[in-house]
Amino acid sequence: MKVYAVLGDPVEHSLSPVMHNAAFREMGLKASYHAFRVGIHRLRDAILGADAMGFGGLNLTIPLKEGAMAVVEPDETAKAIGAVNTVSFRGGIRGHNTDGTGASLALRHYGVDVRGAKVLLIGAGGAARAIAYQLSREGARIVVTNRTTERGEALAGDLGLEFRPFGEIGDLVRGSDIVINATSVGMRDGDPRLFDGSMLRAEQVVFDIIYSRETELLRDARRAGAKAIDGVMMLVYQGAAALGIWTGLEAPVGVMEAAVRAALRG
Repeated sequence: MKVYAVLGDPVEHSLSPVMHNAAFREMGLKASYHAFRVGIHRLRDAILGADAMGFGGLNLTIPLKEGAMAVVEPDETAKAIGAVNTVSFRGGIRGHNTDGTGASLALRHYGVDVRGAKVLLIGAGGAARAIAYQLSREGARIVVTNRTTERGEALAGDLGLEFRPFGEIGDLVRGSDIVINATSVGMRDGDPRLFDGSMLRAEQVVFDIIYSRETELLRDARRAGAKAIDGVMMLVYQGAAALGIWTGLEAPVGVMEAAVRAALRG
C-alpha cells in the first residue's frame, strides 16, 4: 500500500483525499491519500520524514508552497515559478508545480481562451505565481495586484509582469477581461469582499480558485451576468497532473471531478 498526502496549515478543508482516493480505486491501485496539518517550521521534517517512510508523493498547499523550494530539488517549472505544490520521491526529493497547468486547463474546460486577454490576477502566493507563469506563457496580458505591495511587486518582478497597487482595484477590475482571485479571501464566512461586485460586467470572466464553497465574488459575478468559474476543475486538473507525475499513469479526471462535487454537495 503506497501512501500519499497533502500537507498544509490549515488543511482540514482539503478535498484532495476524497479526489485522489476515488482515483486510486478507479485505477485499481493499492494506495491511500491523507491530509496532514504541518506548519511551515516543520515542513523540512515532514518532507524528509515522508521520504524516509516510503511515501509515494506529496501535495503542498497554503502556506508551504514557497518554503518547499529550500527542501526539494525543483524542476524547471517549479524553479521558474518559485513554488512547489507536488513532491515526488523517485530518484531523489523532487519538486514540481501543477497549479498553473490546472488553472489553464480549468479555464479551457469552460471555453475560456486567454490569448490576448487582459487578466487581473489578485494575489501573490504560490498559486498566484503558478497561474501568472502559465497564463503569461499562453499569451495573456497579466496585471498583478495584491494587498501586500512588496509581495505583489516581487511576483511581478520575478516573472516580468506589470504590478499595480491594490488601491487601484476598481479601475483594474473594470479594465479586465478576466479577473482571477488567487488569494484565500472568501474561504471563510465573513471574509470581506476584495472589491465592490457592482464593478463587474456581463462580458467578463471571473475565476475564483477557492473550491470549498461558493464565494461572494462568484455570487457577485453571477449577479452581473459574468461567467463565474470556481476552483473545482483547477483542483481536479492539478491533481490529475500530480498523479501522473507520481505513477506515470493517466488520471481518471471525470471520476475525480465527480468525487469532489459529491463531497461538496454532502
